Amino acid sequence: FGDPIEPDTPPTLTSEQGEAMRTLAPLLGQGFNSVLLAGITGSGKTEIYLRLSQAARDMGICVLVLVPEIALISQTERRFRARFGETVAVLHSGLSAGERFDQWRRIVQGETPIVIGARSAIFAPLQDLGLIVVDEEHDNSYKQDHGLRYHARDLALVRAKQAGCVAL
Repeated sequence: FGDPIEPDTPPTLTSEQGEAMRTLAPLLGQGFNSVLLAGITGSGKTEIYLRLSQAARDMGICVLVLVPEIALISQTERRFRARFGETVAVLHSGLSAGERFDQWRRIVQGETPIVIGARSAIFAPLQDLGLIVVDEEHDNSYKQDHGLRYHARDLALVRAKQAGCVAL
């Protein structure tokens, strides 16, 4: 939290990324849709997430990005903060109670229309949700086996359907 991050300039999209954007961007704001974006590690999926998030923000709708491991949140957060600045909130179990409260407060007050987090972030109190990204959706880390049992990938689909938004 609070580390300065240099703003980045979006790179030129590859032909595959351009095709994905031409297919996915028109789905935003058009009701519930579930889409699988397939690609190997390093194929540029994160840039698609960033571009779709920008398109969603341009429409005034919020974005939720789930990542499977807490260790991956910091690199995802850095990429998103480089593009979107302080409008990004982070939620995961490694936060102290005070940090988690501060993030939830910022989300509820509409200061952070983009939320990045591990599986529990599926419960983030976002209004006007327009895009839910479940990165590496096949990962077993999305499954909560103790306490309240749930699978964040499955809940992402349920929440997207309820919100009438895109689940990617």
